[in-house]
Amino acid sequence: MNPTETASLIQEFKQTYGHAPVVIARAPGRVEFIGNHTDYNGGAVLGAAIDRYVWVAASPNPQGRLRLFSANGPAVLELPADPGTKVTGSDAWANYPLGVWRSLKDFGLPRPEGFDLFVSSNLPAGAGLSSSAALELAVALALLAVAGQDGLAPDQLAKLGRHAENHYVGVPCGILDQGTSAHGKLGHLVHIDCRGPVFSVVPFPSSAHLWIFNTREKHALIDGMYATRNRECLDAAKTLGVALLADLTPAQLAPLESKLAPEVAQRAKHIVGEHARVHETASALEKGDLSAVGKLLTASHRSSQHLFENSTRALDDLVDLLEKHPKVYGARLTGGGFGGAVMALTQDDFSEKDAAEISQNYSAHHGGAPEVIHLQSADGAQIIWRG
Repeated sequence: MNPTETASLIQEFKQTYGHAPVVIARAPGRVEFIGNHTDYNGGAVLGAAIDRYVWVAASPNPQGRLRLFSANGPAVLELPADPGTKVTGSDAWANYPLGVWRSLKDFGLPRPEGFDLFVSSNLPAGAGLSSSAALELAVALALLAVAGQDGLAPDQLAKLGRHAENHYVGVPCGILDQGTSAHGKLGHLVHIDCRGPVFSVVPFPSSAHLWIFNTREKHALIDGMYATRNRECLDAAKTLGVALLADLTPAQLAPLESKLAPEVAQRAKHIVGEHARVHETASALEKGDLSAVGKLLTASHRSSQHLFENSTRALDDLVDLLEKHPKVYGARLTGGGFGGAVMALTQDDFSEKDAAEISQNYSAHHGGAPEVIHLQSADGAQIIWRG
């Protein structure tokens, strides 16, 4: 957000609440670079904090009221006190900041008794870029600042956001989204060992670019599919005598596969192989070998397609098209799968024209064109302005 945009947000806050904010915080969205369904299996994952954000402007409310407004919403939501239950209807988005406010108390951190919040974002809705985690982290930093605390360590910030989503919003997410948004660093990807969790960064060259091709495809059975895959993985680990599938290497799993039902063996093979690919990708990035990274990304997709079976025809067709393009290193589904988006890693000279050609070829077989978003890596959640 440049100075003009900051001034505009401050003015919008004044018009909404009749006074100026005291702080503006910003947190980035994220892309799952590689590590598909490895998180709940105790594995590692690589995420990219991206240059699309949620901004939260905040001030204390002297009457002790809780007032929240989204630039996308029709009106201010005003609560005289903590409602203690979930907000429903068009204001349900407020459960995320309210959950963060409640979580501050759970973590023994200071919080304002009352607050005025104004939320703005340029994260595209429904593209799987995790606007919810970005909202949680930006709200946490803003409310802490209003309460007089200057910042929070990224590890703690990520745990706070996840706690809010797990316990108050009711979404059983892992640490990928909040961890990547908290630990993001320009020119790097975030490596998360989910067993810890332990966070680190690996280099991501400025000559490499990320493109999202969002099919807008929704799967009616996605929640059931997630639950089934989760159960299959945990059952496989139990049968093989390990706590989690990430405890095994591909070489260790191979002679044990016969202990599993064929379908469950496929799930285990994907997870164990994907965990290994995350480490291979981090190593290739350290060496600057983007060609090797691209091959690993595409191998990740083929494993999702054939072993984990969480891809779709639309996602597969996009990867097929991207894989053939000379300026594309590799491509894979990103996120949970069963619909959604494909991420492509491209050379610097991959252009809007190239993306449009991919979209046109896709549309010839699938009707509607995918939403195309060009992204680069970015810094993590931070305070960007103080009054």
